[in-house]
Amino acid sequence: MRWTGRCILLRTAQAMGDIALLGADIHDGETLHRGRALLRRAGHITVVKPEKLPADCLRRDLGGGTLLPGFVDLQVNGGGGVMFNDDPSVATLRKIAKAHVSTGTNAFLPTLITDTPALTTAAITAVLKALAQNVPGIIGLHLEGPHLARARKGAHDPALIRPMEPADLAQLEEAAENLPNLMLTVAPESVTPDQIARLSRAGAIVSLGHTEADYATARSYFDAGVRCVTHLYNAMPAMLSRAPGLIGAALEDGRVSAGLIADGYHVHPATMRAALGAKRGPSGLFLVTDAMATIGSNIGAFTLNGRRITRAKGRLTLSDGTLAGADLEMAQALRVLVQDVGEDLQTAIRRATCYPARLLRDARGHGALSSDNIIHLNRDLHLTGTAESLWAGR
Repeated sequence: MRWTGRCILLRTAQAMGDIALLGADIHDGETLHRGRALLRRAGHITVVKPEKLPADCLRRDLGGGTLLPGFVDLQVNGGGGVMFNDDPSVATLRKIAKAHVSTGTNAFLPTLITDTPALTTAAITAVLKALAQNVPGIIGLHLEGPHLARARKGAHDPALIRPMEPADLAQLEEAAENLPNLMLTVAPESVTPDQIARLSRAGAIVSLGHTEADYATARSYFDAGVRCVTHLYNAMPAMLSRAPGLIGAALEDGRVSAGLIADGYHVHPATMRAALGAKRGPSGLFLVTDAMATIGSNIGAFTLNGRRITRAKGRLTLSDGTLAGADLEMAQALRVLVQDVGEDLQTAIRRATCYPARLLRDARGHGALSSDNIIHLNRDLHLTGTAESLWAGR
């Protein structure tokens, strides 16, 4: 009888929205609050002192950890056992979205890796349809290629890498106008400064990556409208004493942000520390997963453009050992940043939430705490709850 009454009280409290979460630190996307409670009333949340909670609210003690906004990931190639390149369709996007939302990522850009013009068109169409159908988590599209440099192809198929033609430019301008967010990874070897300027004016988030660009070239492309650098350190020349290159230009220039794959394989923790200390700008470096089909699945291998990619010990590699994306969830990247790199938790969470959101043209509250955009990490930074389970008391 007591349990029945408790269930009735819980359902009533949930309907009214008067529920309080206690015992965890609270990160609102910008600031970490300690010794506070999160109160939900009528669908709205506020951070309050526990002693200020209404006497009649239902209270749930989380026993530690941190409440924070769902992660924002601007580079997601696959998940749930499939790659976006496999079949750029709404069905594929639903599988990828389900896998990433289950890991705490509430906003992401599905990413098409260098492919044919037909696949690019299909990807744009699929994302537009997914947005119209409100597929959870999808906030736009990231096209990583095909306008890159073959010399820095990484896992991209060199046969599909090509310069940007007028027809490509027109298609991308139209896509930038129709999508809430369109991110483009391009290389100066395949795209002109004038094309960059036009894409930027159309609303695209233009990022440099997979390039041999030197320091002066990178700076000139920043001047043309580039706002980001894709997976800093990877698929670009090393920073040298007399040749700072794209890395040096990105760290020095406060106008641009840069993604960082913090899996401990793509970039050494010491190198990450150096970048975090050197980067200028208010939201310079942010986390990306560069996640592939393995997330949310137990598959041991998959194919990309006909080439086999093998999963082993947290790494994804082609047959020649080239890293091919990442077997990485955002919470894991956060753990690497805090536990291995030594970043403070408040700033590390910003790099997975509000910092990438600031780069978006249409953020719509992503990276900020709200009643339906909330997750819980335990003391070891493992995901233990999402909005649905937190408010339901599961």
